[in-house]
Amino acid sequence: MPGSGQIPGTLFADNSIGRAEGDAVTALVVAMDGPSGSGKSSASRGVARALGLRYLDTGAMYRAITWWMLEHGVDVGDPQAVAARADAARLAITTDPEAPGVTVDGRDVSAEIRTQEVTSAVSAVSAVPQVRARLVAEQRAIIGDGDIVVEGRDIGSVVAPGAAVKVYLTASPEARARRRTAELTGTTLEAQRVAMARRDTLDSTRKADPLVMAADAIELDTTELNLEEVIAEVLRLVKERT
Repeated sequence: MPGSGQIPGTLFADNSIGRAEGDAVTALVVAMDGPSGSGKSSASRGVARALGLRYLDTGAMYRAITWWMLEHGVDVGDPQAVAARADAARLAITTDPEAPGVTVDGRDVSAEIRTQEVTSAVSAVSAVPQVRARLVAEQRAIIGDGDIVVEGRDIGSVVAPGAAVKVYLTASPEARARRRTAELTGTTLEAQRVAMARRDTLDSTRKADPLVMAADAIELDTTELNLEEVIAEVLRLVKERT
């Protein structure tokens, strides 16, 4: 099993890790939450590689559903229209940190889901309870018994509240906008500042599973940290908390 024996602990029924002298690790769930541009994706993949664990980008799942809605002419501003088609797309996502990817109805949409059009619509689609119910169930099934690093906005608070390690990444608005501009196609720094402020408001005020930091999560400000430093700090937290 990937990651087995690397971190001492034992799996409890709620998917948390507890200390047990002499026990090898049987599972580990690392929840990485935070707003867009905080560095979750790169850091989560790096942590997964370092520990030999699987990796799940839950944001890619919401983006994939959003892409499908746009592709099929669904009005993403109409919650009822989105809810009616919430289960229509066939979604598959890889958990290999070396080759993350997502397919919809058998088509690889890993690049398409990173466009500005999808980014502008994903908060509205993500706020629809039927979409969240479907994807949370699928995410929990993928997490299974653990051995995985999971990134998103509600992992520690909703998807995997029993995760052994919960990290909430933040960064300054400037740093976040700069990072997201580098990741996306067809956008500018100023456009990202505006878009991210709007998305922060939508994500944190939606009724269904809003963006919040879990009570037992550790907040990590990545503004002044490079990727290697962020990964090292999360690894330190994993060791400390398990």
